[in-house]
Amino acid sequence: MEMLLAHEGGYVDHPDDPGGATNLGVTKKVWEDYIGQEVTKDDIKALTVADVTPLYKEKYWDKVKGDDLPDGVDWCIFDWAVNSGPGRSAKALQEVVGVSTDGAIGPMTLAAVAKVEPIDIIEKVCNVRQDFYESLKTFETFGKGWTRRNSETEHQAKELMK
Repeated sequence: MEMLLAHEGGYVDHPDDPGGATNLGVTKKVWEDYIGQEVTKDDIKALTVADVTPLYKEKYWDKVKGDDLPDGVDWCIFDWAVNSGPGRSAKALQEVVGVSTDGAIGPMTLAAVAKVEPIDIIEKVCNVRQDFYESLKTFETFGKGWTRRNSETEHQAKELMK
């Protein structure tokens, strides 16, 4: 969580960000979906690390099978899942390891992951991630931060392999 929150930061509500009001990386819509009711921007501002940790575990870490991925690959896929959705990061992983890209990491994906060097997965996924960012119309506004985050995530993921 510490590494993730270093990327996510505190409360923001940038007018060009389609996610809108966000705190600790959790958008208003994601929080509403998670707790099953509408919330205000003040509710989002009041979120704590203790509030959002279970959401990150259930909706992101568990969705990308973080416990089943090699060290480093888990961080690479999890961080992108939080930033762009677990389906997108799962599909990138599947593309890199050469299996059907359905966005659901299961036994076939995990078996394919086991046959590829983790460093190769990390580097290729981070390249796919950067290409994705650069394809977005908001890259001019947010691209510098996304690029920094992707680079930091790649470096951290490689460090976790050691």
